[in-house]
Amino acid sequence: MQVGNKSYRAAADIPRQVPIFPLSGALLLPGAQLPLNIFEPRYLAMFDDALNGDRVIGIIQPALEGGAAVQQPVEDLCAVGCLGRITSFGETGDGRYVMSLGGICRFRVLEELDPGDKPYRTCEISPFLGDLEPSDDATSVDRKALLDSFRAYLDANNLEADWSSVERASTASLVNSLSMMSPYGPAEKQALLEADDLKTRAETLVAITEIALARDSDDYERVLQ
Repeated sequence: MQVGNKSYRAAADIPRQVPIFPLSGALLLPGAQLPLNIFEPRYLAMFDDALNGDRVIGIIQPALEGGAAVQQPVEDLCAVGCLGRITSFGETGDGRYVMSLGGICRFRVLEELDPGDKPYRTCEISPFLGDLEPSDDATSVDRKALLDSFRAYLDANNLEADWSSVERASTASLVNSLSMMSPYGPAEKQALLEADDLKTRAETLVAITEIALARDSDDYERVLQ
């Protein structure tokens, strides 16, 4: 996995203790980009330290309501997040940072560590090393079903898209970009993050979209046809 100027190819390339940035409803996926606007002092300090270190941050959602405690080593965090590398950075002049994180790989939280004098949280993690390897599972994705559901959602909400860019996008980029941009809630975003592979993520996104459209309109099946 190439993220910015750094290659992540093996376990030795991945830090096992990482600062954690809990963000409800946020989704970062391997190979994708997540823009951030940082203004809270403790997270400004976290990004300062990251910029002076390995530039890696763990993006994770707060624990979902009704989540199974057995799957959450840290009770107020989801069990799975995604590591991101700071790939661009800017200061606004009013105390904020504007930056972008490039997704490296997903991780599972093992335990929270003593923060010492740091104002932010740090966890020991176990990375999903399979995310670092090139994959050809994009060929198994039903691209037409994905685009049909996307088009139906746009039509139902009177939205438009740059279809020439959509058609040019690789299947992997399309699946991950639509997953990250989707307007769904934390539980749906977590399901997309934890999908076993690209095919499963695409199928999950289509299913979530179909449910949302069916809930909002009795004419959903007609719109798809």
